[in-house]
Amino acid sequence: MHRTLPKRIQTVLKRIHKWRYKNITEMQFVLILSVLVGLLAGLGAVLLKNITHFIQALFRGQVLKDYHTPLYFIFPIIGLLLIYFIRKYFLKKTISHAIPHTLYAISKKKGIIEHYRAYYALLLAPITVGFGGSVGLQGPAVSTGAAIGSNIAQLFHLDVKNRMLLIGCASAGAMAAMFKAPIAAIVFALEIFSLEMAFTSLIPLLLASVSAVITSYFFRGTDVLFSFNLKDAFQMSDLGFYIFLGVGSAIASIYFSKIYYIITNFFKKIKNPIQRLFVGGVAIGIMLYFIPPLYGEGYALINNLLDGNNAAIFENSIVQNYSENIWMIVALLVGITIFKAIAMTITFAAGGVGGIFIPTLVMGSAMGNVYAKVINHLGLGFSISESNFTLIGMTGLMAGVLHAPLTSIFLIAEITGGYELFVPLMLVAALSFTITRYFVPHSIYTSELAKKGELITHDKDKNVIMMMDFNKLIETNFVSVYPGQSLGSMLNNAVAKSSRNIFPVVNEKKEFLGVVLLDDIRDVMFKKKLYKKMTVRQFMHAAPEILYHDLDDGHSVMKKFKDSGAWNLPVVKDGKYFGFISRSKMLTAYRNKLIEVSLQ
Repeated sequence: MHRTLPKRIQTVLKRIHKWRYKNITEMQFVLILSVLVGLLAGLGAVLLKNITHFIQALFRGQVLKDYHTPLYFIFPIIGLLLIYFIRKYFLKKTISHAIPHTLYAISKKKGIIEHYRAYYALLLAPITVGFGGSVGLQGPAVSTGAAIGSNIAQLFHLDVKNRMLLIGCASAGAMAAMFKAPIAAIVFALEIFSLEMAFTSLIPLLLASVSAVITSYFFRGTDVLFSFNLKDAFQMSDLGFYIFLGVGSAIASIYFSKIYYIITNFFKKIKNPIQRLFVGGVAIGIMLYFIPPLYGEGYALINNLLDGNNAAIFENSIVQNYSENIWMIVALLVGITIFKAIAMTITFAAGGVGGIFIPTLVMGSAMGNVYAKVINHLGLGFSISESNFTLIGMTGLMAGVLHAPLTSIFLIAEITGGYELFVPLMLVAALSFTITRYFVPHSIYTSELAKKGELITHDKDKNVIMMMDFNKLIETNFVSVYPGQSLGSMLNNAVAKSSRNIFPVVNEKKEFLGVVLLDDIRDVMFKKKLYKKMTVRQFMHAAPEILYHDLDDGHSVMKKFKDSGAWNLPVVKDGKYFGFISRSKMLTAYRNKLIEVSLQ
């Protein structure tokens, strides 16, 4: 990495390294870097917001103001076209989803994240959102921060465990800067990225989170995404309504996840990217025309619902003359609840760049608010707080869709500036998370990684096994023999030339058939009369287990060794014999990896 830097910068880095090794410990240096990555991640989040607001302000200016609603059909297509050309002719990179890519880098690439991911989202995500894409900026902000953390760690030659920690620090910083919620940001990093909850990790996370919030305050002042002061205290009489909201949140979360997979799979069948872009752009445009609050992230909708400003929800809508009709408001909010997940997924599938965190909040706020409105206007004599249920609805969707119940609880608690709603927050989050996880075992962030066995969790033992590179454990210096080969030929051409006591048996196509152990032929090795009479076929037998290179992951390899009791197992790749893995070498690699990734 240093070779690509100018000589003057390389000289400065060398001086920093010398000073560091002479004057401070590794942990002290990590604390300094955690402040740095927090500042940079916070700056990245601020840039994302400001660039997006600039693009949106252009569209809402005097020139386009009177044509804004008709242009809903065109904006998404223009935005998606711009992203397509930037990707193809400038970045020339295949861009995967933000947080899943970061999780993959942690689990399978030792925390190595490409440097271009530190800036690509700063360009593509604002275009996506600014031109009407119904996605959020929090995911791209985390991706930008994580790339910054990873590359700074590489720049200063930090080991794997500290590289992972800086990624978590930068992610927490991005979250803290977005929401001005440092505690929720720390919980987010611990919950989503499965970091160890130890003193050595909490202090750097705290420093990064605080420094990012300070950066956000410096550039954006006291402006926050959600301006809300808690007015209505929690009432025990509302407990039953919160239980039903928790169940409803789970149903909505399951719908959100399922519709995401259905639409994503549908668009994968459209092979032509331009065709996929236009189909997606037109679909988004139609939804924006009929339901304008789906435009962009949707923070304005959340704030209007929290403030009880129902009329603002109908702004630019074709039914804005019915803004005083409560059931028309309910219908519009139901439409937002149903179509936010659809609009978000189509934006992704058509080539847009963004995150799912904010769409989850928007859908949850609409669901919670419409739930309260229906109860209050059914004429049954009930009266519940619409603003409180709006907030708790956001918690329920976050807990269910993202599988992040703790993040959802602490985020809403920090937004409200207190913990008066802690009981319903915990109740709804627990219900939504538990029910959703039963039907949808993994979140949108983690589903693809989980299918491939590449998902990092809070189980350290499983993480270590998953992060091991089993390709490096395969030994190929075994001499193969053939079924029809004579005993004498085997002794002269295999046993005499090998330092191993196991011989794989293969056919002419190199397909694995079995093994011959040195013990199998020990009794006849020196009986020359049998050299031409006996063949390998008479000694060969099946292997205790077979490892399949393209199918077996770390956990299945470990299980096969445990169940078979073998010390060496053959590896088959693409149907052909490839090599062996030994139990002793695997256990040594496991111990080394455990030491490498441990934060203790």
